[in-house]
Order: sequence, then structure tokens, then C-alpha cells
Amino acid sequence: MSAARLSLTHLTIRFGGLAAVDDVSLSVAPGTVHGLIGPNGAGKTTVFNLVSGLLAPSSGTIMLDGKEIEALPSWSRAGLGLARTFQNIRMFAQMTALETVMTGMHLRMKAGPVASILRMGRFRTEESAARDRAYEILDLVGLSQSAQLRSGDLPYGDQRRLEIARALALEPRLLLLDEPAAGMNPSETQQLEDLLGRLKQQGYTILLVEHDMHFVMRLCDEITVLNFGRKIAEGRPEAVRSNPQVIEAYLGTRVAKSLAGGS
Repeated sequence: MSAARLSLTHLTIRFGGLAAVDDVSLSVAPGTVHGLIGPNGAGKTTVFNLVSGLLAPSSGTIMLDGKEIEALPSWSRAGLGLARTFQNIRMFAQMTALETVMTGMHLRMKAGPVASILRMGRFRTEESAARDRAYEILDLVGLSQSAQLRSGDLPYGDQRRLEIARALALEPRLLLLDEPAAGMNPSETQQLEDLLGRLKQQGYTILLVEHDMHFVMRLCDEITVLNFGRKIAEGRPEAVRSNPQVIEAYLGTRVAKSLAGGS
């Protein structure tokens, strides 16, 4: 069995006397989509902030491909192949879609500031390669026809997929997606589901926070459920959706029956 791509062990963070994340352990296997679900305030985004380095844990360990990273700054974690998106869209609206994707490649480019300013040979070579790769990524996410459009002029669903494209430009070992389907209409949600399915087929590893339970149950290989900062369930989608604690704390009987019926 492959070693975990991401491993959290007894992860805890306290704000004053409140444990926002309380003794959470989970493992994400390489090449899988792992869902992290629960009611609002359960600690899901806080886990993402701990993994990506925006917050420091009070205790516990975070390991990426067997390397402890909880003491590393966020930019170092990005350099190791950890990329994320956020609940709210964050991009440079005046940049083109192509330029937006290229901004995600800066950690992989080696030309120094002098070479960049003077546009020396190495910089031009790297820039050309980055541009070609950015076009490939835009094609992967279905935005190749929008490469020269301003990011801020794209429809909402396309902006969401552009954020994922920028994260993919980092060539991530682990991709953290925080509510990627939030605010999408059914057509946009289906496009996103198709995209994430393609990424999974290509071997990407994804940790996903999402409230659309039909989306989660169709896409995820494993699901971890949080409530009040603690893990209350974990397993395959069919086991999680029928778990009494999950139904009581989050899904409710009606949604659970809907998920079981596949509608």
C-alpha cells in the first residue's frame, strides 16, 4: 500500500480556551479525492489553513509525503508541492487568464532578478516554456478559448476553474480545494465535477471541502466528517452517508435518504 500523501496526526489548534480543531487525525492516499465535510463552524477551513501554513497548530503533526511540514512557512510548503484555492475567489482581475496561470509558476522558475529584468536567454527560455505549459493547463480545465480574456471578465464558474488552473501551475503533489462548487449553477457544477474527475484520472491528489453532498458522494474516494472541531466519522461515501452521527450532526434524514437513492 502506498504511503500517505498527506497525514495529520492529533492535529489541534486552540484560540484561547476554544479548540477549533481538536485531536484530528486523517490520511489522504496518493491519487485519490478525499472529502472533508461537516456543518459550518466544524473546523474544515481551519484544517486547510493549518495544512497550508496560514495557521500554526497548538499540537500535532502534518506530514506531506512523509516529511513533517508544520514548522515550515506557507511558501516552503508550496515549494514542496502543496497548492490550494479559497472559498472566495482570489485573483488579479486585470490579468488575462493566461497571465493568471503563469503567476502560479514562479516557484518553478530559476532565472534570477537580473536575468528577468534584462530578459536574458535563460529567462526567455523559461518564460516560453511557462507560456506553453499555461496553455496546456487552460486546455485541461476547458478555458483555452479564454486565454487572452481578462480574468475579471470571465463568468463565475470559469473564474473558479481558472483558480484551479493557477493551482495546477505549481505542479502540486496535493491540491486543497476549499468549497470549489460554492455559488455555481448546476451546469457549472457538472463541469467542475468532470474536471476533478479528469484530474483524479491523471493521478492528482485532492483534499476537498464542499457542502454539495451529491457532488461529494459521487467524486470522493474517502470522506472525513468533522463536527465542533472533532472527527466523528470517516470512510467510504456509502458508509459515511448512512452513519447515524453524520445524519444527526450534518446531513439530516431527508438528505441522507436522497443520497442513498442516488438522486
